[in-house]
Parts: sequence; structure tokens; C-alpha cells
Amino acid sequence: MDRGRGGRGGRGRRGRHCGQDRDVHLSKSMSYALRHGANRMGLQMGTDGFILVEELLAHPQFQSYSLEDIERVVATNDKQRFKLRSHPEDGRLQIRANQGHSVQVTDLELKPVLGDSPDCPPEGVHGSYLCKWSSIQQHGLSRMKRTHIHLASGLPGEDGVISGMRKDCDLAVFIDIPKALSDGIKFFWSENGVLLTTGDAEGKLLPKYFSRALRLRPTRSILPLQ
Repeated sequence: MDRGRGGRGGRGRRGRHCGQDRDVHLSKSMSYALRHGANRMGLQMGTDGFILVEELLAHPQFQSYSLEDIERVVATNDKQRFKLRSHPEDGRLQIRANQGHSVQVTDLELKPVLGDSPDCPPEGVHGSYLCKWSSIQQHGLSRMKRTHIHLASGLPGEDGVISGMRKDCDLAVFIDIPKALSDGIKFFWSENGVLLTTGDAEGKLLPKYFSRALRLRPTRSILPLQ
């Protein structure tokens, strides 16, 4: 009898892990579709980045998921990557990624950061990897194929910081936001508190805007900027 109960308990634990893995897979699939792959997947995305949930669920990649699965992943995502809303005209449910797009999205409802506003941070933090530090020191940060360079309002774990860099980053590059703003570089707040910038005309934040840099692991230490 004890062996039987143990067996059922084991299956229960595996079931929970499978459920978690399934949600992680759904979250990653949604991120790809909503940030990068909508056109290639034949999904109709508006200029505001929204896609009809019913259209997403009808796609072969998502047919094994339900509306409840999507609502759960949106609600429990620790970085609040997604937003659900009712279509303003017909009420049908829509979903979008809050940032991170490589497809052109022109209306993400971003809030501009103004140098004289109370919500203008003195610094923004870009998370990266030590293996890239030499190149970053020389050339600065680039938005690459994405629409924006992503910055956090602080380091992971600090009060109010939920998004803006990957958890496995071992390099933090701090940007002097007021200095960059004074040179005409524009910054925006996303709905989930990520600081976004298109950078300069070449899509870069040059090293002259770096205020400091930190090695995050195994212990935090200051890195020389030059």
C-alpha cells in the first residue's frame, strides 16, 4: 500500500513539473510569435502589436493549448511580458508582447522619458555577458535586429525591478540617462517597466554614455570603463 501511494505521489510530482514545462514552452512560443515570427507564421498583427487570441490558438503551433492556458501564462509570467485586452471595436480578446520586437511595431503605447520629469531615472542598466564586454567597451550597445535596446531600472532583485535583463546575465552596463537625453537620444517606459531606447541614428548607445559597469558573478566587482 505504501509503495502504491508513493507511486501516485511520484506521478503527481512529475505531472506538476510537466505542467510547468508546458507553460514555459507556451511562454517561449508566444514570445517568438508576438515579437518576431507573426508574419512568417501567417498571423495578422496590428501596428500596436496585438494579435487575436483566437487566431493564435488556431495556428498549428498553439492548437494543443486553450484560452485558459494563455490567460494563466500571461497572469503568472514573472516579467509581465504579455498583455491581454478586448478589441476596442468588437470586444474579441487580443494579446501582444510588451516589448522585445524585431518586427516593426509602431504603437506600443510607450511612455516617453523626459529629462525634467520625476520618473526620469539617473541610470538605466543593460544586462549582458562578460564574454562581450571587450566589444561593448569599444563599440557600445546595439539594438541589433530588435526595435529597441532594453534597459532595466535597476539590478535584478532590487525593489520594483521585474524585467529588463535576463537572469543569467553576468555583466551590468549602467547608462547615464540624462546625458543621453541631452544628446537627443530618446527613451521610453514599456507597460511592464522596461526602459527602451532606439539609440542613436545607427541604433547604438555609445560608450560615452556608460556611467559604470559591474561584473555580477561569482561576486560583484567594478569593471574599468576604459
